[in-house]
Amino acid sequence: MRQWSALNFLSGTLSPFNRPLRGNRVTVRAAGQVVLVLEVGNEEPFISRPIKGAPQNGERCTEHLLDGQQRLTGLWRGLNNNYEDRTFFLYVKDNDETGMPYFVDSVTRYRREGDKELRPFYANRPEELWRRRMKPLDLCAPGDEAQGAFTKWSKKAIPDRDERDEVLVTRNKVSLAFATFNLPYLSLPTSTSNDTALDVFIKMNTSAAPLSRYDIVVAQVEADMGQSLHDLVGETKQDCPSIAEYYPIEELVLYAGALLQGRPPTNATYMAKDFGQQLLANWSKLIQGVTRTVGFLEEERVYDAARLPTDVVVPVLVALWAEAPGALDAAGQARTLMRKYFWRAAFSNRYEKSTGSRSLVDFNDLKQAIGGQAQSDSVIFRDDLYPLPQLQELVTAGWPKKKDRLGRAILAVALRQGGFDLADGTTVSRANLAKREYHHLFPDAHLKRLGRLDNEIYCSLNCAVVTWQTNRNISDKEPERYLAQRRDGNELGDNEVKARLDSHLIPFEEMVAGDYDKFLAARAAMVYSRMTGLCTGGSK
Repeated sequence: MRQWSALNFLSGTLSPFNRPLRGNRVTVRAAGQVVLVLEVGNEEPFISRPIKGAPQNGERCTEHLLDGQQRLTGLWRGLNNNYEDRTFFLYVKDNDETGMPYFVDSVTRYRREGDKELRPFYANRPEELWRRRMKPLDLCAPGDEAQGAFTKWSKKAIPDRDERDEVLVTRNKVSLAFATFNLPYLSLPTSTSNDTALDVFIKMNTSAAPLSRYDIVVAQVEADMGQSLHDLVGETKQDCPSIAEYYPIEELVLYAGALLQGRPPTNATYMAKDFGQQLLANWSKLIQGVTRTVGFLEEERVYDAARLPTDVVVPVLVALWAEAPGALDAAGQARTLMRKYFWRAAFSNRYEKSTGSRSLVDFNDLKQAIGGQAQSDSVIFRDDLYPLPQLQELVTAGWPKKKDRLGRAILAVALRQGGFDLADGTTVSRANLAKREYHHLFPDAHLKRLGRLDNEIYCSLNCAVVTWQTNRNISDKEPERYLAQRRDGNELGDNEVKARLDSHLIPFEEMVAGDYDKFLAARAAMVYSRMTGLCTGGSK
């Protein structure tokens, strides 16, 4: 093992192996951690890119950083302070943990509407920073440029010349520490084959901080195929950004990619030598499936993961839509089949265990039915094995804000009707859903006064998603009272109130009567009727 000066890294001569970054809240600390470097000859053996935030142009790349990118990116970006939403500072204060007279920490940066500069405002003003004994970390980086910038900054921040001189001494100590600290690293010679480099890269990441499955597939694809999977996924995020609302795209392309290859979505599949090659071969079809899946879920008025009863359906839908006909009656039949599949998965316990193997079975069965090669008799449609819930099960389903599959399924089928706000009448959409709140139709305070238990109060049938203004306005009022306010607040009276309630599958008469048990029974019946229709492929 050799030592590698941090100053060599700061000169920007390394180009990291194309491994995706994860997270942007980093600590500038690399002591005792080993990085892996591959020497580069006349041609670069792997696709590479500069470290994020570093100059795009520079000296010829002489080494690839195979492992340690996240740590060293944190070092680079911290010492250059080029994170968009975070600024690093050197605090000239005693650190009880280390015993040092200074430490590094960061401040979150943000804007509000109308702001001309980032908040908090004190972080933009040298004198305010020094009052807090803070100085920007980029002024402590090695080199004449940072030292010159510190001199200018200190004249604005620190009026007293003697104090400036003391602070300069501290600054130079920190800068020297960064410039001379040696990072332990392993260096592979230019004669190392791609397979050997990749093998070392993977084995170095099987201990304290293992690679994700996606990281390894990225490495394999780029080593074997000479294409950047990382860039392809980045393009997908740009072309279809809404998919991220449902499922992490990096995991999704692996899961759906395995299904398209007729393989189970397991580590063994992802680690197979030919997995990456087949993934790329199916790439355009896979992305078509992603786009069509988002469209399908939006048509069903399911807009994000928080309202998704089970996330297993997303990769299955992606793989199915990748194979589905594109137009006319065949496309309509495929849509009907997938609607039936989606709601069956939502309301049955099909995916409560063995999700990987079951998703592959369902994909293979449904793929044949979509292609007209078989009847749509997938096991998920068998009532004897995966029955739909009965009325009492709907009544006892949990609060949908929690990860309760049946509770979320009830909310999803209710929102599918439009989910008009009870006060302002706006329909639910992706744009406004994040700002809506989970509202007790019979307020929890009211039910507690009646002696109801929490599991009776926090049940899905007692929930509707409304704007925060409506939620505050209703507060703990009894249903009859706040519905009267809704009736008086619009020109159409009861008819409009009934329409808004119906868009949530909420029974009007039982709400007004105020009998909670009768209300739950009536709403369960409405949900049950709509559920059975959707689970047989109906659009209503």
